Amino acid sequence: MNLEELNDIANRMVAHGQGILAADESTGTIKKRFDSIKLESTADSRRDWREMLFRTQPAMNECISGVILYDETIRQKAADGTPLAELIAASGAVPGIKVDTGAKDLAGAPGEKITEGLDGLRERLNEYHSIGARFAKWRAVIDIGRGGDDSIPSPYCIDVNMHALARYAALCQEAGIVPIVEPEVLMDGDHSIERCYEVTEYGLKALYRELYAQGVQLEGTILKPNMVIPGKKCPEQASVEEVADMTVQCLANCVPAAVPGIAFLSGGQSDLEATAHLNAMNAAYDLPWPLTFSYGRALQAAPLKAWGGKDVEAGQKAFNHRARMNGLAAKGEWTEALENAG
Repeated sequence: MNLEELNDIANRMVAHGQGILAADESTGTIKKRFDSIKLESTADSRRDWREMLFRTQPAMNECISGVILYDETIRQKAADGTPLAELIAASGAVPGIKVDTGAKDLAGAPGEKITEGLDGLRERLNEYHSIGARFAKWRAVIDIGRGGDDSIPSPYCIDVNMHALARYAALCQEAGIVPIVEPEVLMDGDHSIERCYEVTEYGLKALYRELYAQGVQLEGTILKPNMVIPGKKCPEQASVEEVADMTVQCLANCVPAAVPGIAFLSGGQSDLEATAHLNAMNAAYDLPWPLTFSYGRALQAAPLKAWGGKDVEAGQKAFNHRARMNGLAAKGEWTEALENAG
């Protein structure tokens, strides 16, 4: 492990005013996205969609610091024969790869999940490094009980998920790959923002205990957390300022200053909510780490609708706009007036 190289990659991934495009949807997930525009999901149509995004300028040069890919995508070539990973690197962004194999039912804990994918991971990471990946992502899923059920998440669920995240992170660093650690507290359900804070704080503290115990060098990692936000079905929704304040407070209580940066997931927020919340944090607080984005749907929904399977110019225009808005939010410079100016 070369910590200096890992730290350099991590710092590039959270460069000022730039963030990460999460283009790592599974084949099943992207089929659902394509169904919404009545487009058949084939290897070629998936390639065309992602190639369109990766060729979008100035978004890729100015606003996107890294791209998370799916196993199929990192092996694909553009229509002109250029490997997609090389296309991303040529724009100045860092190619990355999703390596977990998904969340499965956790034995002995009904209603809770454990993320799998550790078997054979060392060999897979070495192969991914050889074909261009310089960072990876692993997502742990933490649900919150409904109707005031405080038994979910259980300490057991959090402990085994954070242990797996740390094992993955150690293997990544061994392979010369920066691990994005993603402990996602889901915003489904009816929980309050206070309950989200409580669970997020517990999970993050458990995560950093495990990373320390397993010898992971924090300077060569990126954190991808949820924002502290009430459940979608909670009758009391929070203001932008309240989400920003509670999220920053939670991170300040849990995340060591050695971490090079924090790239939020959007987690089901609307495009505008995800942008406004990120902007509010950067505009109001002076923090030890950069706060940026690692968005999937919040960057892609508008371009997908505009593209519709055929209109590349419209798709790229929409992607340029969303990337620019989030790039501004990563600097605390976004406004609704700029958003509406298109």
